[in-house]
Amino acid sequence: MRSHLLNDATAEQYRRSVTEGVERVAAKLAATDRPFTGVTVDALSLRVDEIDLDQPLHDTAAVLDELEDVYLRDAVYFHHPRYLAHLNCPVVIPAVLGEAVLSAVNSSLDTWDQSAGGTLIERKLIDWTCARIGLGPAADGVFTSGGTQSNLQALLLAREEAKADSFAKLRIFASEVSHFSVKKSAKLLGLGPDAVVSIPVDHDKRMQTVALARELERCTKDGLVPMAVVATGGTTDFGSIDPLPEIAGLCEQYGVWMHVDAAYGCGLLASLKYRDRIDGIERADSVTVDYHKSFFQPVSSSAVLVRDAATLRHATYHAEYLNPRRMVQERIPNQVDKSLQTTRRFDALKLWMTLRVMGADGIGELFDEVCDLAAEGWKLLAADPRFDVVVQPSLSTLVFRYIPAAVTDPAEIDRANLYARKALFASGDAVVAGTKVAGRHYLKFTLLNPETTTADIAAVLDLIAGHAEQYLGESLDRAS
Repeated sequence: MRSHLLNDATAEQYRRSVTEGVERVAAKLAATDRPFTGVTVDALSLRVDEIDLDQPLHDTAAVLDELEDVYLRDAVYFHHPRYLAHLNCPVVIPAVLGEAVLSAVNSSLDTWDQSAGGTLIERKLIDWTCARIGLGPAADGVFTSGGTQSNLQALLLAREEAKADSFAKLRIFASEVSHFSVKKSAKLLGLGPDAVVSIPVDHDKRMQTVALARELERCTKDGLVPMAVVATGGTTDFGSIDPLPEIAGLCEQYGVWMHVDAAYGCGLLASLKYRDRIDGIERADSVTVDYHKSFFQPVSSSAVLVRDAATLRHATYHAEYLNPRRMVQERIPNQVDKSLQTTRRFDALKLWMTLRVMGADGIGELFDEVCDLAAEGWKLLAADPRFDVVVQPSLSTLVFRYIPAAVTDPAEIDRANLYARKALFASGDAVVAGTKVAGRHYLKFTLLNPETTTADIAAVLDLIAGHAEQYLGESLDRAS
């Protein structure tokens, strides 16, 4: 079995095996004509259940054949222009190359003696991102597994900086459409069930700063401690961007930690046209960025950044076998000193490769394209009497629902939209997401593929209307 270990003696076998796998994937990508096959859970489960993991095939080609049957054939392909559902972007080739390199070398980014140059590359990218945000010379950060972890770490730092005599007094303020990880983080941090104060949003789904000011004042008068305000730089459902300058002003007035969850909107940091939409982010105490959402990176590639590097000490623990305190005096850079994770992949390499091949402007041009596409999609929806569209996009998300001319029952309209989404997914012709607005079911396009066109959007809207009309017709037949 040593013949399967990657080392100097097996380098040629490694080359052959990886090349064979790459060729299979490349052929699949070239032949994919829709984002999904429509396979059901039951059908695919049967195929997976039939495999006996205690009986290996002992042949790479045979394993790849099997993988085609249980995964590649029926995978959801984000690169297809009619994948319009979640915050999943098509990935750029330099980043995929980086993924291949980092997997084979397998550096762990927790300590210098496991990573060497990997540590310096990650630190350079953190500095680059902090500079793009404008956090100042004392800024720092670390790569994370994703926005949820970044938000958790940021709120951990905010909790420690608040220095309350009781966690029960701490309050976090976030808009009613902020990411669920804010409430999840509060629970993980040992805060009470009332710790997260939900702030209403305006018509454009942006936090109402008047309401925020009122709640901050109430919190203070009640003897509670404002721990953090979480402003969102691109909400998951709407792509809405909270009024960051006004929120920053309130945070400064009340002495509250300002965290900006820019997991989605961080693509604006590279934008050539729309950078001003995220102005005010430079005043944050901490920022979440997900490169794997709007920098076209493979999962996972994310980071949490802070204005003051000293605050990262709240995540620092020393172990004699790993990062003893003497290493600080010896100026040995150990990234575990900043991270909630210990063993950690060299995910930064993917962004490094992307910037060195494409440049930041190349990323920004792609993100600008999807923002422009969303603006055109909004015009299509606003002009189409079959649909109700919620807000004009700030980023690349459109939330809408089919409204039949002859049906007025909101519950029946809900069912028609739910059916249309399910039927569209089952057909494999396109994939769209769903959400709720004011308790009603809506559909969602998350446009992150520059290859998607307005013709694709129009075609998918026609498919949605067709499925909804089919459901309503069948519903009327059943009623009669």
